[in-house]
Amino acid sequence: MKTLGQFIVEKQAEYPHAKGELSGILSSIRLVAKVIHRDINKAGLTNNILGNSGVENVQGEAQMKLDLFAHNTMKHALITREEVAGFASEEEEDFVAFNTERGRNAKYVILTDPLDGSSNIDVNVSVGTIFSIYRRVSPIGSPVTLEDFMQPGHRQVAAGYIVYGSSTMLVYTTGHGVNGFTYDPSLGVFCLSHENMQMPKDGKVYSINEGQYLKFPDGVKKYIKYCQEEDKATNRPYASRYIGSLVSDFHRNLLKGGIYIYPKATNYPNGKLRLLYEGNPMAFLAEQAGGSATDGINRILDIQPTELHQRVPFYVGSSNMVEKAKEFMCQYG
Repeated sequence: MKTLGQFIVEKQAEYPHAKGELSGILSSIRLVAKVIHRDINKAGLTNNILGNSGVENVQGEAQMKLDLFAHNTMKHALITREEVAGFASEEEEDFVAFNTERGRNAKYVILTDPLDGSSNIDVNVSVGTIFSIYRRVSPIGSPVTLEDFMQPGHRQVAAGYIVYGSSTMLVYTTGHGVNGFTYDPSLGVFCLSHENMQMPKDGKVYSINEGQYLKFPDGVKKYIKYCQEEDKATNRPYASRYIGSLVSDFHRNLLKGGIYIYPKATNYPNGKLRLLYEGNPMAFLAEQAGGSATDGINRILDIQPTELHQRVPFYVGSSNMVEKAKEFMCQYG
């Protein structure tokens, strides 16, 4: 069985200009995944990481204790890498410049949602970590700037997620397909279990929080009704499956086909998910696996960010299903 470490070394040749730096960053993320996996699996035995931390993040959302733990674990793992110039997290208001000599000379910046779906931890439901890697655009030798983090998604050099569920899996792309690795805790290694992952063009699952139905745009309401209608020619009705963790819903749809939607709504006029921490990395993965992602009109990876914590409506999954949802949005708004 090929391990993640072996796979990274083999694929290093795809990035000769990186001189092993990208491989080093992925190795750090592998370590982060192991640490978070360990503590999540002890969550029911300790109160130190369960529940609300009592503070809010920059978006005004309650931070769970595990949000902060995952954020700090990722930050500390990356700050020690000479390949990383800066870091931005959904849990921190501003980006962090690693303003040391090696940080100023590093080529890459990392953006992350350290623990997607963290409110599910208390009830033992799957959660995940999302990460996105860019080459900096500011001059080497100087501290990173906001411009380094405000790049459209098509400039990502790598992206991925870790899903902590019945097993822990790390799924990532460097722009050459998508590969998944399952963690073997008895050996302490991630093993290649899902090579060259491909998202089916069609699926039978739609994932959306239907409790917000009355707040959705007309196009989304009509698409939901379309999903619920019986039509043997298109294998409808579709099944509704919504976990409440983007990583978990996306992972299921990646393997089996489906669409995930978090649209704009009257209470979230710009959508709720963050473009840089969730939208771009998951869109990159989807496209690399043969799927697609849109804000209802535009390709996610072509959106030019204007804010570090910018929100975006998000439709991602099997390409034919996303295209059909887009048709409804274009026709009905």
